[in-house]
Amino acid sequence: MTDVESIDPRTGQVLEVVTRETTREEVDRIARAAALAAPALDALGRSGRGGLLRALADALEDRRADIVRTADRETALGETRLNGELSRTAYQFRLFAEVLEEGSYLEAAIDHAGDTPMGPRPDLRRMLVPLGPVAVFGASNFPLAFSVPGGDTASALAAGSPVVVKAHGAHPATSQLCFEVMSGAVAACGAPEGTLGIVHGVDAGAALVQHPAIRAVGFTGSLAGGQAIVGLIEARPDPIPFYGELSSLNPVVVTPAAAAERAEEIGRGLGGSATLGAGQFCTKPGLSFVPAGPDGDRLVAAMAESFHGVAPHVLLSERIATSYAEGTERLASTPGLTAVARGGQLRGEGYEAAPLLLSADAGSLPAVAHEEVFGPVAVVARYSDADDLLAAIGALPASLTMTVHTGTDDTDLPAEVTRALGDRSGRILFNGFPTGVAVTWAQHHGGPWPSTNTAHTSVGTSAVRRFLRPVAWQSAPQQLLPPELRDEDPGIPRRVDGVLVLPSRPTGPV
Repeated sequence: MTDVESIDPRTGQVLEVVTRETTREEVDRIARAAALAAPALDALGRSGRGGLLRALADALEDRRADIVRTADRETALGETRLNGELSRTAYQFRLFAEVLEEGSYLEAAIDHAGDTPMGPRPDLRRMLVPLGPVAVFGASNFPLAFSVPGGDTASALAAGSPVVVKAHGAHPATSQLCFEVMSGAVAACGAPEGTLGIVHGVDAGAALVQHPAIRAVGFTGSLAGGQAIVGLIEARPDPIPFYGELSSLNPVVVTPAAAAERAEEIGRGLGGSATLGAGQFCTKPGLSFVPAGPDGDRLVAAMAESFHGVAPHVLLSERIATSYAEGTERLASTPGLTAVARGGQLRGEGYEAAPLLLSADAGSLPAVAHEEVFGPVAVVARYSDADDLLAAIGALPASLTMTVHTGTDDTDLPAEVTRALGDRSGRILFNGFPTGVAVTWAQHHGGPWPSTNTAHTSVGTSAVRRFLRPVAWQSAPQQLLPPELRDEDPGIPRRVDGVLVLPSRPTGPV
């Protein structure tokens, strides 16, 4: 077996040996334990799982100092950022407890037996039930919010689906620590053994995806990594859902009126957003459309302040640093792309990256500018008029987000741009910046291919829908129905004979 090493990205040196890579035999044992846990986790009911989610949040916060310290040592993301991420992570667990309490996620519906224009119908009752054990692949850039204790884990457990996490190699110590903290909370709550599992290593991840007990896969990472997992799923005798968040350029459009009114403000915001977290956000604005002329010049100059001569950023892993170096070299050497601002010289230690801002003519934008490069690099495309801009937008790939900056009395061009962007984005922002994804009931974090391969979201309350499937009961005795489908009011919204019925006694805190 191969050692799993925790590495300090600031120096490239090994910090510790965390564990050994998980063998295929161990993967089999862990996945089987998850399958055995599934009925008991479902039997905890909404109240029991809500209590589990809140206990997980409390346990993580109780170990905040240890978790943040460990995560900073092997990600270099900084304690301020990681403390915020841990708070977000705990909030996600508690929010999904509220989702369970409210109950509408079940989509419970009752159609009583009776006559219809098509003839008599039987009694039919339908709701969503847990899908079964889920494999979750931790993300490199969010060691907490999209990893072992992340949103995929929280939403799957809320659904009643056990989780086996494939720990990311960029932060194995953080992953293992979070798993141990959470496992203690699982046991203390009386949840079944196998509710949460973890595996380490590429081979273990492949074995997990192909294990017959696994009923869905959640993944946040590169397009190539997602495609590799799809290949593994296609080799299974039974297909299972793959929920992948993959690649996103997140273009930004600045109208001439917006540039005239607040060029410097937008430029500083774009520069800060593109370099935030060393540019390692899935929502980083990688391509911005800025008008030609003096107003656009002022905007680009303000944006360049976040790039020019600044100290090198530290990236998460050697692989990411290598990919960044190759990607920026490809951009900088492409005819039609010109460097506007560069970061300071690399110091030659750790996984460093020099920020880079490039410019191009929107009318002849090279295809390479449409490719996501993970890290602190961005391209500004200068357009001459509305036709120039709309033609360039028409060639864009789909993204998680697309942003429009408008002027005070700006109406016609923003409307045209919004229509052009609407069919290729999961979230359209106005007069803001895409980095930062609020965890709310109304959030959607997804988009058409290649940003994701699904219509579902990975952030927000409806993320739970990925790990549920519908079942209908026909002419079932009351005692054999789930409590949410029996005649008595269960305290959740239901659609009864086609009419939405709100609970007369909403369920209390779970």
